[in-house]
Amino acid sequence: MSVQFPFSAIVGQDEMKLAILIAAVDPSVGGVLVFGDRGTGKSTAVRALAAMLPKMRAVTGCRYHCDPEAGGSACEECRALKLAGKPVKSHLMPVPVVDLPLGATEDRVVGALDLERALSQGVKAYEPGLLARANRGFLYIDEVNLLEDHLVDLLIDVAASGENVVEREGLSVRHPARFVLVGSGNPEEGELRPQLLDRFGLSVEVKTPTDLPSRIEVVRRRDQFERDPVGFTEKWKKEDERVRRSIVKGKSHIADVAVPDAALERAAQLCMALGTDGLRGELTLIRAARSLAALQGDAAVGDAHLKRVAPPALRHRLRRNPLDDAGSTVRVDRAVAELFGA
Repeated sequence: MSVQFPFSAIVGQDEMKLAILIAAVDPSVGGVLVFGDRGTGKSTAVRALAAMLPKMRAVTGCRYHCDPEAGGSACEECRALKLAGKPVKSHLMPVPVVDLPLGATEDRVVGALDLERALSQGVKAYEPGLLARANRGFLYIDEVNLLEDHLVDLLIDVAASGENVVEREGLSVRHPARFVLVGSGNPEEGELRPQLLDRFGLSVEVKTPTDLPSRIEVVRRRDQFERDPVGFTEKWKKEDERVRRSIVKGKSHIADVAVPDAALERAAQLCMALGTDGLRGELTLIRAARSLAALQGDAAVGDAHLKRVAPPALRHRLRRNPLDDAGSTVRVDRAVAELFGA
């Protein structure tokens, strides 16, 4: 197994790292879109996530690694086991972080007929695809803005329903496909379709460091890692473990985090001031703020949490304003300052 660059060793890019941690604590936030310059650590951060996450419990032998405690969200085989009153064995496994390559075929993504079994045994069997492997984990798409339209449509449907439906070659299969969608890309190479953009809960902008000390530190750490990956990873192990513990605590604490009416009112006021379409902005803002509060061990969502998550939760939901040529981040910051005070 290849050694991944430690999550904690990534220099700067605090908003990107925070957004990934928020999604790890509460997948219902809806995924993370990371847009920015090449060579700014976008894919490094996502791949470092795999080594960061605590292991999850899954049903032994289940192709979709269902949660043994899951009810209606489990696959047909796991539900049948429970209905039959049979003991359900489980094991711990790493949270899946699955890459979706740009050139992937639809069969590889959704799954298809298992040709080997069909030819050798004459049995129509389903061969799960990438969506099955990503269930309860993360689906990562590098250069997501270059993804083919038919795959974009497919991902929108599955992300909305949490279920993958395959009807082809005489097969009729439904299985859970609940994953956190993480996409990265360079805006210079094309924009993301609005329908898919809206499916990302958080949108993060990353830029090349402009101060000399940060640039030097990035190069130094990367060079140290490439010369001695194991030694460098060991050096950052304690810090990564601290972050992992905060994720575990956040997951266990999030159900107890209160969301006062005052916080709901603030979220609605902010979205109204920015003119966001629909109510997904408020929902994402509240979920992200609650996840941040859980990460920090706070008992309730407050103004500080809302202010911190407002830019990534709302910047990609703004309409273009012909009378205001300011960027979306500037508009969100301005609205936050007016509502919450400087």
